[in-house]
Amino acid sequence: MMEPATEAELAQAVAGAAGPLCIRGGGTRGVSGTGEALSVAGLRGVELYEPGALTLVVRAGTPVAEVETMLAGEGQRLPFEPMDMRAVLGTNGVPTIGGVVASNASGPRRIQAGACRDSLIGVRFVDGRGDVIKNGGRVMKNVTGYDLVKLMAGSHGTLGVLSEVSFKLLPAPEVAACVLIEGLSDADAVAALSAALGSPFEVSGAAHLPVGLDGAPVTMIRVEGFAASVAYRAGRLQALLARFGDSVVEDDPARVAAGWAWVRDVQAFADLPGDVWRVSVKPSDGPRVVAAVGPRRAVYDWGGGLVWLLVAEGRDIRPGLAGIAGHATLIRAGAETRARIARFHPEAPPVAALSAGLRARFDPRGILNPGVMG
Repeated sequence: MMEPATEAELAQAVAGAAGPLCIRGGGTRGVSGTGEALSVAGLRGVELYEPGALTLVVRAGTPVAEVETMLAGEGQRLPFEPMDMRAVLGTNGVPTIGGVVASNASGPRRIQAGACRDSLIGVRFVDGRGDVIKNGGRVMKNVTGYDLVKLMAGSHGTLGVLSEVSFKLLPAPEVAACVLIEGLSDADAVAALSAALGSPFEVSGAAHLPVGLDGAPVTMIRVEGFAASVAYRAGRLQALLARFGDSVVEDDPARVAAGWAWVRDVQAFADLPGDVWRVSVKPSDGPRVVAAVGPRRAVYDWGGGLVWLLVAEGRDIRPGLAGIAGHATLIRAGAETRARIARFHPEAPPVAALSAGLRARFDPRGILNPGVMG
């Protein structure tokens, strides 16, 4: 495995490649191409951190945990709450910030703060020719190349190998609380989540677990901020949602954090057999997805717009979702199933043509994670 320690070495490795390259970060997300392994784990460290300007520039191989610890020391955070895939995939390794960007990994706070790509303000990467490309900037006011910066988020290493990424940051909240309602049906839970999200009370997390930690359905609504504001908003949400049933407010910091990590990382599926699918739809269609698939387990996030499904091994759920707009991604499955079922949802012909054109432009030799995205 090639593991360059500098951007220049990375560019040389790509330029000199004789065949396909399998791009790796920390190896935790289960997405990789075929060919010789090329790891960016050696490109680590902070290039620039300006707490007063709420900006961060960091090399792609830097562990996410190191970034989050540093930011926490200044009372700041990445806005988009990146997911850790190790529990649901059963992988080892260390999640890297470049892997987060390459997969556009975004957690429960996406409903309030946006996805990873919405916080990304600059990138440096090596294209398939071995050329180093810089796009965007290191400050929030610089929006040069805005579209290309966003394009790299979620490209899974097929357009270029990230070497450096820049983010805008947010202050960490003083406290967090979670309004909990037990016993709701999926449809009522999504209605409750929609009511909360449509309120003026700045909800930062909206999830439903048909099978919670105690085995009963639980609906979770998170608010964050200054203590007095959180207490007020949690109380108002309780009043707003009273028609759905009784609720309680959990405000113990450790329990709130653990509960949302459990949702974010889909820990409910970690030790259970079966394939895992990730389905993105409009929130009101979330219960329709579960009814159509009939999974072993389900988890709703993003107010019902993101549905995680645990199903029998080898099952393709896409035909059963015909007529429901959205996309279904195969996250966890065995080798035989992956060989038979495409990981990513098939693109519409015009989109597929555009995607192929972009890959041909940035990777004319077709050596960067070939086959990962079609």
